This record gives sequence, C-alpha cells and structure tokens, in this order.
Amino acid sequence: MPHDHSPALRAFVLIARHGSFTRAGREIGVTASALSQTLAQFERQLGVRLLARTTRQVGLTEAGRAFLERIAPALGVIDDAVDSARQYGERPAGTLRITAAMGSMLAPHLAAFIAAYPEITLEINVDSALSDLVAQGFDAGIRLGERLEKDMIAVPLGGPMRSVVAGSPAYFKRHGKPTHPRDLSQHNCARFRFASGGLYNWEFAHPAGPKRGRWFEIEVGGNLIVNDNALARAAACSGIALTHVPAPSLQADLDNGRLETALDRWLPAYDGLYLYYPTRYQMPPKLRVFIDFLKQRTG
Repeated sequence: MPHDHSPALRAFVLIARHGSFTRAGREIGVTASALSQTLAQFERQLGVRLLARTTRQVGLTEAGRAFLERIAPALGVIDDAVDSARQYGERPAGTLRITAAMGSMLAPHLAAFIAAYPEITLEINVDSALSDLVAQGFDAGIRLGERLEKDMIAVPLGGPMRSVVAGSPAYFKRHGKPTHPRDLSQHNCARFRFASGGLYNWEFAHPAGPKRGRWFEIEVGGNLIVNDNALARAAACSGIALTHVPAPSLQADLDNGRLETALDRWLPAYDGLYLYYPTRYQMPPKLRVFIDFLKQRTG
C-alpha cells in the first residue's frame, strides 16, 4: 500500500513559508523537533534534501524550491475542496490571508468587516514585493493594476487613483513649493525602498505639449529612506520631508490641512487597485464575502 505523505507535505509547505521549524510547529501545535524528524524521514524516502538547515535559519535547496512549486498548488486545490465541503451552507469562517501593497487602503474597512464576519480570522501581510500567492499560502492579494501577477483573476477596487507629492505647510513655508518635477532636486524627499532593494523613482506625466500624458521618472534625494508609506506620511506631517504616495493614504491629512500638495498638474490619474486571486474550482466562502464586501465599500 502506498505511503500517505500528506502530513510530511503539509509540514514541508509550512516550514518553507515560515523559514522556521519552531514557527511552523507553533501553527499546527507540534514541536519543532517532531517536524524536523518528519521532514528528515521524508527526505530519506525521497533520497534528496529539500531543506538547507543552519543553526540560525532554514531555507530551501534547489530541489526543495522545485518541489514546492509543484505541490503547493495541488495542496491548495485540496484545501479549497475541503473548505468548500465544510463550509457549504454555513457562515463563512476560517483564516483569510491577504497580501497588500498598502495597508492604508484596507484600514478604513477592517472594523466593519470583522464585525460582519466574526468567524473569519483576517491575516494581512503588508509588503511591496510581488508575493507568490500559491507558494506563500495567501488567499488573495491587493496591488496596483500595473503590478498584478500573471494568470490571476482581478477585481477592480475603487477605480482610477492619483498619487500626490505632499508636505506640511511649515515645510513649504521654509522651502517653497516645487512647480516642476526637476525642482525636487532642491528638496528633501522621503525615498521608498522596495523589497527587491531598489529605490522608487518618483513618477510624473507631462501635462501639456507633444509629450502630454507621457510618464517619466525623477530620481530624488533626501536623508530619509523607508519601506513603509506610513513612515513617509509621518515624515511629511512632521515637516521633515516631502513624500510621493497614493492620495488615499493621505486623504485625512489633506482634508484637515496637516498636509498640502504640490505638482498636481504633473500627477494625473492612473489604473487603480485590484484584488486578485488564483483561478479556483471552488472559491471559499470567506474569500467570496471579502471580495463582495470590498467591492461594495470601494465601488
């Protein structure tokens, strides 16, 4: 009779996701040593090492990465089938894992969603990187339309949006407002570093002339580099620097006068945010209600 490898497969996916036997074991209620023994026995059966272990971390070998890419989608299909069967005709429940580029987009809706669906545990991972939904165990992601993963079903949230260059009234009083993007070379700008390591070049579009509507980039300078828009917002509000972020993340500060904008004519609307998810045979009720909820709130 063939061996049932299901426990080892699920343990492997968890360890790969967390990069830790301890954290993976904590999620399913077993000890790190038990998981280590399970994976070691499984590797002996396969005749190949899947995990590269050191005293400080656990990573994937080349064989492990290839193996994860093959089994993660299959386990996802099985989990979806089990969830659908278990939740058929029942109130949506379970853990819903979402990766989002901007937490500020979701923040205004969290309280209402949790109140409406108390049996759903909402786990949100804010990350500028393009996460692999299947391999990393996410149910869905929220990104700008230009940064969507391929082969995903995408649902628009809120339509086109704009970015703004913003600073405090005190900052503009001291340094003046730029009237052309090239003027930013004379300003302190809060720069954003992507998870890939690259720095974001501020993007603008020509407002008139033969290049009207054509986008271009400006490499700005400044003595603050962040990887979180909330920190860039705080820097702008405190008068330290200018920031360049999607307008919704600063709307409250713009409305109450804590921040003012500059270069508006150089910043037209662009394709907005989308919620995206893999093609599935059966969509879990927890994801369906989340999509419907956000569409209603942002439509």
